[in-house]
Amino acid sequence: MHERSSDRVAAESHVGNGDAGANARELELLRLLEAHPEYSQRQMSSALGVSLGKAHYLLKALLDKGWVKARNFKRSAHKARYLYVLTPHGVRQRMQLTRAFLARKEREYDQLQVQIQTLRAELARQQAGEG
Repeated sequence: MHERSSDRVAAESHVGNGDAGANARELELLRLLEAHPEYSQRQMSSALGVSLGKAHYLLKALLDKGWVKARNFKRSAHKARYLYVLTPHGVRQRMQLTRAFLARKEREYDQLQVQIQTLRAELARQQAGEG
């Protein structure tokens, strides 16, 4: 079995659609490939919790953007495999995506803190009214 939980970055925490979700998936795959450049697409799909087709689509997008390079290597005498390596541009993009992801999560955290305080105050008022 793969280390699914340690390889996942944001699979459970996508908020909404659009660029945020796409950026979170890109960051997730970049981090996975940085840690496991030898992973097959099947292993990537398992670690990311997505279908094999979705993993292929995400990987192809990173290859097309020039963030990742695929290098051939032989796993055995009969199977050609690829090693997926982040390019210098890919490393910079991973850092940029990490900064943006962290800032977004910090904003969400601050908003949750406000909601928690509001709900606690509401409960306290309700309990004071019952007593």
